[in-house]
Amino acid sequence: MKKVTFVLLIFILTPYFAYTQAGYEIIANLNKSNDTIAYLTYYQFDKTFIKDTCFTAKNGKIIFKGKSKLDTGIYSIVSQQKTIYFDFFVDEQNQKLEFNNEKEPDNIQGLFALNSPSQSNFIDYLKFVSKQNINFINYKNSVILKDKKDTLLLVEKQKEIEKEITIYEKDFYTKNKSSFIGNVVNFKIEKILENVPNASNGRPDSLMVYNYYKKHYWDNVNFKANETMRNPFFFNKLKKYFETVIVQNPDSILVELDRILEKTEKGSDLKKTLLAHFINYYETSKIMGFDKVFVHLSDAYLKKGEGAGIYKDETVIDSIIKRADLLKPLLVGSVAPELYLIQAKDFAVINKMGFNDVKDSTDVTNKYYANVDEINKMFLTLQSVTSDYIILVFWDVDCGHCQTEIPKLLTVYNDLIKQGKNVKVISVYTMHDGEKFLNYTIKNGLTNWTNVYDGVYINNLITKYDVYSTPVIYILDSKKKILAKKIGVEQVKDIINFK
Repeated sequence: MKKVTFVLLIFILTPYFAYTQAGYEIIANLNKSNDTIAYLTYYQFDKTFIKDTCFTAKNGKIIFKGKSKLDTGIYSIVSQQKTIYFDFFVDEQNQKLEFNNEKEPDNIQGLFALNSPSQSNFIDYLKFVSKQNINFINYKNSVILKDKKDTLLLVEKQKEIEKEITIYEKDFYTKNKSSFIGNVVNFKIEKILENVPNASNGRPDSLMVYNYYKKHYWDNVNFKANETMRNPFFFNKLKKYFETVIVQNPDSILVELDRILEKTEKGSDLKKTLLAHFINYYETSKIMGFDKVFVHLSDAYLKKGEGAGIYKDETVIDSIIKRADLLKPLLVGSVAPELYLIQAKDFAVINKMGFNDVKDSTDVTNKYYANVDEINKMFLTLQSVTSDYIILVFWDVDCGHCQTEIPKLLTVYNDLIKQGKNVKVISVYTMHDGEKFLNYTIKNGLTNWTNVYDGVYINNLITKYDVYSTPVIYILDSKKKILAKKIGVEQVKDIINFK
């Protein structure tokens, strides 16, 4: 049996007997199955869930029964070894289904449905696709790729088979467009512009091809129905759209994200699933600037009450909103939050005030106000530093990764100075041992940097600049706007040279 990771999905639709009976009954007669247990599973977005279990499978006969109707969607009969035998679909009218297979349980060539011409037509489609795939594999195995010509012939053969499958799929969709399975097949049909005109350079107009593809990508997709996500194709189609079809910048993504969410029903399972997916995806994205999308989702949806029911623990919504609010001042293009820092060279004065051995927040407050006038004179603020570019780096002298990266940053800084760049480094120690920090900067040649630390515990660097690990690097322009953040040392020079 083929494992789930590479299976030709089989979808079955046919009534077995009277539709008026309540509940569902799914029967599979798989003569060559030795299972004693089988599972009824269903697809939902990017996951598969178990709906029912048959503990009495015997001689290949598997029966699932329930008193309530199944939700419309794609279901699978899964073996005792957790491999898919075949997929089928259920809708409101088709809750009583029976299938026979005289061949191997996962062999579509032996599969048929009882008393259902429409299901037989769909199985014919699947058999056609399977046959075309087998034909291509056989052709590929028979060809020895000696040169570029042979490779081109193989590519042409693949295109030929793909075209035949597309024609078949389009015909199937046309005949079944009002049905659930027709809508599922529609997910597989790429909306490609035919008869492409030439652009002014005499070549096919690629921009027109792209615009057509993007405009028609979601044709005939019903975002108001929860069943739209109950198949194995919708999630991948959505993922492809947001990762490769639309322009990869936050503003473009925001427009498309809102456009799709507006098509869904408020409070529907589909809308809640999409919101949960987008929130998680863009909060954890490694692409710089995409946290803007996450913040937008919090402001435009969660703060307006559309997060209800997304998570079992309702406090999660508050946590997400707090996280988004923390990130909002740190978005690329925003003016960096102000900092009030103590220079490393002034650690002795700060220690004399007693900040080197504070006991708790009350002790900090008392010491601060007891010395407030002198402290205010000592502050070095972010806004007071002038330069075309500022490299703002948060780090710790005892951090092993920092000990590797900081010398690299020093080399980058020196290279930029040699290039004539007006750039400064504000080196922020995230701990409070000013003497250790000062000694480290002197020993390691960092004296041309502005070396500062939160000597009087006033900035709360962790939340203010989202410094949960070190080092963290921001690049600011002359107006202290954030050009880049949380980047690697190897990116610093390119970003500054690009601007």
